Amino acid sequence: MAFDVARIRGLFPALGDGWIHLDGSAGMLVPEQVASAVSTAMRAPVSGPGGVFPASQRAESIVTAARRAVADLAGADPDAVVLGPSATVLLNRLVDTLSDTWTLGDEVVVSRLDEQANVAPWLRAAKRVGGTVRWGEIDIETCELPAWQYEQLVGARTKAVSVTCASGSVGTRPDVATVVEIAKRAGALVVVDATYAAPFVPLDLAALGADVLVLSAQAWGGPAVGALVFRDRRLLDRIPAVALDPHAVGPERLELGPHAYPLLAGLVASIDYLADLDDAASGSRRERLLTSLGSAKSYQAGLLAQLSTDLRSLLNVMVIGDATRRIPALAFTVADTKAADVARHLASHNVCAFADEGATGVFASLGVGEVGGAVRIGLAHYTNVFEINQLVNLLQDLPPS
Repeated sequence: MAFDVARIRGLFPALGDGWIHLDGSAGMLVPEQVASAVSTAMRAPVSGPGGVFPASQRAESIVTAARRAVADLAGADPDAVVLGPSATVLLNRLVDTLSDTWTLGDEVVVSRLDEQANVAPWLRAAKRVGGTVRWGEIDIETCELPAWQYEQLVGARTKAVSVTCASGSVGTRPDVATVVEIAKRAGALVVVDATYAAPFVPLDLAALGADVLVLSAQAWGGPAVGALVFRDRRLLDRIPAVALDPHAVGPERLELGPHAYPLLAGLVASIDYLADLDDAASGSRRERLLTSLGSAKSYQAGLLAQLSTDLRSLLNVMVIGDATRRIPALAFTVADTKAADVARHLASHNVCAFADEGATGVFASLGVGEVGGAVRIGLAHYTNVFEINQLVNLLQDLPPS
C-alpha cells in the first residue's frame, strides 16, 4: 500500500486556511481536480440532451460518465444509477414513490443508528398510509446495531428495511449483510445508506445484496450531487415514475428536471480522486478504487485507534461507543462541560469540530442531551497524526467550566 497523506494534503487548496479540519462527517474538503472539473464544465458550451449538436452531446456524455463513475464506486450497473441534487432529495423521492403502493398496516423498519435524514422520509410515508414503524435499537454501551434483532423486526407485512452502512455520528459499521439476508427472506425491499461508508470502505452492491444504495458525493469531497444505485435495473421499471417525461425509462424515471452538468463533471473527478488515493493502484477504475479505498481504510484505522486510545486516557473525556467495525468517526463528551463550549474552545485554537445537542438521532437515543451534548469528530483522507495530537492536547488543557 502507498497511502501518502502528505501528497494527498497537497491536493486540497482549502487546507491552506490554517485550520485543522476534523469535521469530515459533514463532508470533506474539495480536491483541486474536482473544483477544476466543475469550472471547466461551466466554461464549456453545454445544452440539454437529445440534440444533434456538440453542446447537447456533451451534456449526454457527462451524464453517461457520471453514471459509469458511480457504478464503478458501488460495483453496479451504470444503467441502474439515478443522479440528483442530493442524497436527501433522492431518498425522499424514492420513499414517496414506493409508498404509493402501501396500504394500512404495512410496516417499515428503520434504526436508531441512522441519521435523521435517512429516517424522516420513512416515518412520514408510514404515517401517511397508516403504516407501522419498527425500530432497530442500538447497544447503548458499544453503539452496535445487533443484527439478530431483525429476525423479530421483519415480518410478512414489512415493505422496506432502511439501514445505514456506517454511522457518521459514532462510526459504527453494522452487519448490513445479515440484515439484508433477513429482510430478503421476508421479501422486503432493502435500502442502505452508504453516505458515510463510501469514502473509507470498498463497496460491492452485488455482494451486499441490498436493493438500493444511497450515496452523497459531498462525503468524499465531491460536489453537491447524490445518487441512488439499484442492484437490479428492472426494479426501476416496476416502481412508479416521477419524471416529467412520460416515456422515461431506467434511472431517468426517478430524475426530475435537467441535471447540473458541471456538478456531474465534478462527480466524475471526485471518484477519480478516490481511485488514485493509493500511488500503487493500477488497472481499471474499479480495480483502483478497491485498492485505494482499502489503503485508506487501513490508514484511517490506525489514526482512529490512536485517537480513541488517547481520548480514553483523558480523565475528563468519555468516548461514546466502542463498536468492533468502524469508520473514522467518533463522538465524546467532556465532564461538566457542554459540547458547545468544547467546540468553541477548539475553534478558538483553529480546530473544526461540531457540537451536537443530542436532540435527534443516535445521540437522542443515548440520552446525550442530558449531559450537555456530544462533540463529533470526523477524520478525512488528509487528516494526519499531528492534527490528532493537537486535538488531544487541547482537550487536555481545556479550562474548567
